[in-house]
Amino acid sequence: MRHFAMVAAGATLWGCWSLFLRPAGLSWSQNAFLALIAMSLPVPWLLRGAPWRDKRATGALLVVALADAGNISLFFAAMKRGPVSVAVLTHYLAPLLLALVAPWVLAERRSLRALVAAPVTLMGLMMLIGRPDGSGGAQMTAALGAGSALFFAAIVLGTKAATRSYSPLAVASLHAPVSAVVLLFIAGTDALPTALDGATLQVLAGGAVCGLTGTCLFNAGLRHVPTAAAGALTYLEPLTASVVGWAVFSESLTPMGVVGGLLVLSAGVWVASERRAPASTAPLPSAAP
Repeated sequence: MRHFAMVAAGATLWGCWSLFLRPAGLSWSQNAFLALIAMSLPVPWLLRGAPWRDKRATGALLVVALADAGNISLFFAAMKRGPVSVAVLTHYLAPLLLALVAPWVLAERRSLRALVAAPVTLMGLMMLIGRPDGSGGAQMTAALGAGSALFFAAIVLGTKAATRSYSPLAVASLHAPVSAVVLLFIAGTDALPTALDGATLQVLAGGAVCGLTGTCLFNAGLRHVPTAAAGALTYLEPLTASVVGWAVFSESLTPMGVVGGLLVLSAGVWVASERRAPASTAPLPSAAP
């Protein structure tokens, strides 16, 4: 259960982003760029010892870098266009995609509980967030959110493959400079902060806490947790974000939302408690020559 707790802790930290981003008041592209810079800070200490010769793991790390840039760009674009509830719900199609795809891509044993829990937790999340606010652009928002879900699923699958050779910290940090460069191609110079002021430092702190620390915890647990189960536990991110919004920013949380949140938690615990066959003690295959 320790590794499930690490995945859950990482997803919970991701749900705390608003504590750093909302007070800063920067644009989505500036927030994303600064977060990636914060996650890049350990890179100088990781470059020399990185297992670059493992072509399979290094290729997976590149997939994570490209997918993270796409995930950030599409998700924050969906959030900006609105309705926010549509953006969040379509983004969290990712755990359902992981439950369906992981057995084919990673040859993992299929988890019946994860398959059942994915749509159940999506329903709980829908109850938690509430109905769309009725503003325009719902179809485009849904398309952007669903696109970000595809990229997020690719991040989890790539991370699972990369952590066969790279440490959780290396996977979390080494991909970030590449993602930042790709983000600059997408958003242009608008992603660059205008000054090193309090708002910039606050977002950098968020990148260190929610981005780097949260991702390291998630990656460390993911090495020992089935991908489908980890995908189900990522629903703790929007659950945490909703609780933070209610407790800190006075956002409404209806009785139905509370029931939805409990449903999300219960489904995650149910998936995490599923009995599984002991992992093989045979060494993992390596693509290194």
